[in-house]
Amino acid sequence: MKLLFLACLSPKTGNHTTAKRIRSHIEAAGHICELRDAKEFQSPADVADLLSHNPSIGGALAIHLFKAGRLLLDVQIPFGVIFGGTDINEDVKVEQKRVVMEQVLLKARFAVAFTDKLKEEAGLFLVSQNCKICVQPQGIQTEVTEKLCWAEFLRSSGVSSEGVDELHVFLLVCGLRRVKDPLYLAEVFSAWHCENLLNVLVIIGPRIDPVFTDEVEAVVSRTAGVFLAQERSQQELHAVMRRCSAVVNSSVSEGMSAAILEAMDLGVPVLARDIPGNAAVVEHEVTGLLFSSPQEFVHQSQRLLSDHVLRERVVRNGKLYVEKHHSLKQERETYQRLVGTLHPA
Repeated sequence: MKLLFLACLSPKTGNHTTAKRIRSHIEAAGHICELRDAKEFQSPADVADLLSHNPSIGGALAIHLFKAGRLLLDVQIPFGVIFGGTDINEDVKVEQKRVVMEQVLLKARFAVAFTDKLKEEAGLFLVSQNCKICVQPQGIQTEVTEKLCWAEFLRSSGVSSEGVDELHVFLLVCGLRRVKDPLYLAEVFSAWHCENLLNVLVIIGPRIDPVFTDEVEAVVSRTAGVFLAQERSQQELHAVMRRCSAVVNSSVSEGMSAAILEAMDLGVPVLARDIPGNAAVVEHEVTGLLFSSPQEFVHQSQRLLSDHVLRERVVRNGKLYVEKHHSLKQERETYQRLVGTLHPA
């Protein structure tokens, strides 16, 4: 079967990585999967027109019920949808978007949520279709093959190259958009840096929102101890993650942070803002550390740097958690089974 797969494909984002991984699962089952950026289409009519010129496409899939799923409302082929964090954390708060999402969910053959919490909240905020919703966590597999000159990476990010091996580098991995809140820790972290110049925060990720990126660059340029790195390929990013003291997530909302899971798989401790999406995968003091304020972030970071038993425990448990709950094999089997249900009725 040939499928159309719609997703938001901004380069080097979690959505892009997830979409490519799911496509590989589908193609491994012998299907043809045409992955297209949802931003290419203005309305459902555009997708319907595409399908009218491609009669061989027999099914469709979309990541994000509103951003991509809405584009499938006029199609006459069966489709499935995958919830994104923005769906339940943000879009359901807007009545117009919520109505559209309900229409998408009603028409879809199946829906996938990354966590039990997302499925539960979908049942609360949308017309109940829980029997359609399958919980399948993201599958994670990391492999560091890129050679990394750590000193050069830091130097290119504006960090002094002196005493590189003594630095405590906290890596905040995120696309530059407001929901990721990359400046949340800036002021307090800068004060901590001034107390100990070895502590530095490096923000790394694609420039998604140009206006917000300008704001981030302006703040970082005048904030001691906080730096902005150029985005890297996934393999290069993993090499950078392996060298840092901890990977940080300060998002206002998350569906499931791939960067957190990749850090765990790489044996890197995680410090994550205590929001539902993060708390679903980070158990405090077991698989990582959670914080509810910038001040608490500093406190937990100090514990991580000084308590080697704590650090070893969260690293070990994080690795085990990913191996147990984020199996690439299980993810592949789930999507192959679901896509098999998209045969025309």
